[in-house]
Amino acid sequence: MKRMIAIAACVASLSVAATAQDKWTTIVDGKTMGDFGKVGSANWRIADGALVVDKLDGKDPSYLVTKEKYKDFQIIAEFWADEDVNSGIFIRCKNPAVIDAKDCYEVNIFDKRPDPTYGTGAIVDVAKVEPMPKAAGKWNTYDITAKGDHFVVVLNGQKTVDVTDKRLLDAGPIALQYGSGSLKWRKVQIKEL
Repeated sequence: MKRMIAIAACVASLSVAATAQDKWTTIVDGKTMGDFGKVGSANWRIADGALVVDKLDGKDPSYLVTKEKYKDFQIIAEFWADEDVNSGIFIRCKNPAVIDAKDCYEVNIFDKRPDPTYGTGAIVDVAKVEPMPKAAGKWNTYDITAKGDHFVVVLNGQKTVDVTDKRLLDAGPIALQYGSGSLKWRKVQIKEL
């Protein structure tokens, strides 16, 4: 009897652990602006069930930056981009006030990038993609996993990146970038691993 109680307790604790690991946090829901810090200035707003941006208020890119820091995680992001979009999801950023590809990993959305090897589907300066998939003119889904030094990027069911890199291993905020074009984020969710 004691053994059955011990087994039942073990199964219950595993179920609680599995439930905690399966918890998704929605950071963009298409209904509210969410709880972000801002770097740069653009006309971020909610319209037609999405977080929309299509104009910079200056010449530098604009970012919405999470207040939480994340180290090992999976992101599922649904976005729509026109052909002129220069955007991306920045992860493990060192400094929430300075967002760039030197101090963050940048998972790119940039179909017209002059060097397409780091365009849409790539991690800028870390993992090239060839051929570069196109994201313009349709709804897309990014599935991004960062676990230790291992990074996997899947765009619309196609794996574009599977790489190890030890440059940024600490937890950091996540940032949604806007540089040009017209961009919509319908949903962005994160699950810590």
